[in-house]
Amino acid sequence: MRKQTITTLNKKIKDCQKCPRLSTYIRDVAKTKVRRFKEESYYGRPLSGFGDIKAKLLIIGLAPAAHGGNRTGRMFTGDSSGDWVAKVMHKTGFANIPISQTTNDGLVLNNAYITAAVRCAPPQNKPTKEEMQNCHPYLEQELQILGNVTTILCLGKIAYDATCKLLQVKPEKFGHNKTFHYNTITVITSYHPSKQNTQTGRLSWSDWYAVFKKAKKLAR
Repeated sequence: MRKQTITTLNKKIKDCQKCPRLSTYIRDVAKTKVRRFKEESYYGRPLSGFGDIKAKLLIIGLAPAAHGGNRTGRMFTGDSSGDWVAKVMHKTGFANIPISQTTNDGLVLNNAYITAAVRCAPPQNKPTKEEMQNCHPYLEQELQILGNVTTILCLGKIAYDATCKLLQVKPEKFGHNKTFHYNTITVITSYHPSKQNTQTGRLSWSDWYAVFKKAKKLAR
């Protein structure tokens, strides 16, 4: 029943056109592409979450990347952020392989489900408040369907703000590897594994790994 319900929700997300700016942008990106992917067919539609529907760990990102998830059709897939996510999840036992390149690469998540605050790649990675509000019901429905979630890992401040809205609590000061307890849910915050953070050293591998080690202990 849970699998049927998440399938229905995912179809609704895939067909969503609530945000004209985002709908136009992802279609345009899918047509123009970038040189390194010019021979590929882009997905170019809103993305649903993916993973273990019985998961205790819910990972929430900002939004799909224009030439990552928006191209491949799966969040954190086909870009450097996806590489960091897959590698650390494999190292901590949440994933069966350390790569996330395509939707048919064999990646399977265990006790973890990945989603995002916004389902379409936004220009400059900056969704508007209205666009975030339009997407928020999908996040609410996912949490309700998943049912077993005890721990939420927020990748970036926007994800944390969306999580606080989801849990109906006031956001506290955001920072890397902070832990907050809201009723029955434990929330962990992390810097997003974007190139801007990983290549500048703001997010080191050891700090990134520490967050997932904590999530592993909590999501049992």
